[in-house]
Amino acid sequence: MRDNHVTSENKSFVQEIVQDKYGPPALIKGVATYDQSKREELVKTEKIETEPWTTASRRTGVIARKIGQYPLWLKNGERIRTTLLQIVDNHVVKYIPPELYKPAQVPSVAKLNSYGCLLVGAESCDPSTLTKEYCGLFKDSGLLPKKHLVRFLVSPNAAIPVGTPLNVTHFRVGDYVDVRGKTVDHGFQGVVKRHGFKGMPASHGVTKTHRRPGNIGGGGEKGRVWPGTKLPGHMGNRWRISKGLRIWRINTKYNVMWVSGSAIPGSTNGLVYIYDTILPLRKHKTAPPFPTMFDQTLEGPDDIWFDAVHNFKDETITFQPEE
Repeated sequence: MRDNHVTSENKSFVQEIVQDKYGPPALIKGVATYDQSKREELVKTEKIETEPWTTASRRTGVIARKIGQYPLWLKNGERIRTTLLQIVDNHVVKYIPPELYKPAQVPSVAKLNSYGCLLVGAESCDPSTLTKEYCGLFKDSGLLPKKHLVRFLVSPNAAIPVGTPLNVTHFRVGDYVDVRGKTVDHGFQGVVKRHGFKGMPASHGVTKTHRRPGNIGGGGEKGRVWPGTKLPGHMGNRWRISKGLRIWRINTKYNVMWVSGSAIPGSTNGLVYIYDTILPLRKHKTAPPFPTMFDQTLEGPDDIWFDAVHNFKDETITFQPEE
C-alpha cells in the first residue's frame, strides 16, 4: 500500500479490515504477531499421513533469532558459555514433493532427488505493508504474510501439513543441532584483524610496515601470488555453519533454547537457521518429535533442563567431604 496514494481515512479502514480478519496485534511468546485464535480459523491445514521415523529421515529446520549469550553451570561446577536462540512465530507455508521440486540453484546435497522442499515462514506482519504478489504466496495456506521465508530440504516421510506451527518443542534437550547464519560484516580489513597476523616490530628501523603482511614468498620459481594466500580483503558477511551444538536448556514459554558456544555466526537479533546436526556421531539415536511436535496443548514445565546442567531453582551446588 503506497502512502502517497492513500488517505488517512482509507488507512484506518484497511487496518480495521485486517484486524477483523486476523485479529489485533499481540505479543505472543515474546514475539510481536497477531492473535492466534483469530488466525486458526483461517489456516487451511491439510492432513498428511505420518510415517515412523528412521535414521535416514531428514526433518525440517526452523527460523530463529540470536538474542544474546548466557552462562550455565554443570552439576560438577563447570561453567559453560551458551547462546540464546528464540524461534519466532514459525509456520509451514508450502510443501513441494521431490518429483516437483526443481530448484534454480542446486544445493550441494547428496541424493537431492530424494528430498522434498518445505517452505517455512517467520514473523507475521501487516499485509497492507506488502505487495499484492507477495501476499499471494500465502493465499492457499490462509496464513498471515510472513517477513521471512526459508526453504528446508526434508525427506518425504517428514512432510508437515501446511499451516502447522513450529516451536521450540521441535527439539529436545541433549540433542545436537547445526546453526547457520551470516557473519558480522567488518568491511575491508588488513591481515592483522582478518587473519590474526602479528605484524612487524614497532621500532628498530621499521618504517610504515607495522601492520603489513610482510614477505609472501613470491620469488624464485613461484613468481606469483598463490591462490589461498592470506592477504587483506573483505571480512565477514559470509554464510557459515556451526555444527554439533548441544541443547542445554529449553524455555517453552518464550520459545527459547540455550545451545553450546558463544561464536554462533551473526549479530545480536540477527536471523539464524537451526537444523538437526549432520555429524554422524551426534545424530539422533532415538526418534525425535517426528515430523514435529503437533500437540501444542501439552502441559509441562516452562523450563526444561539437561540432566547435567544445574537448575537455578534447585539448591546450590554442594560437594561431599572427602574421607
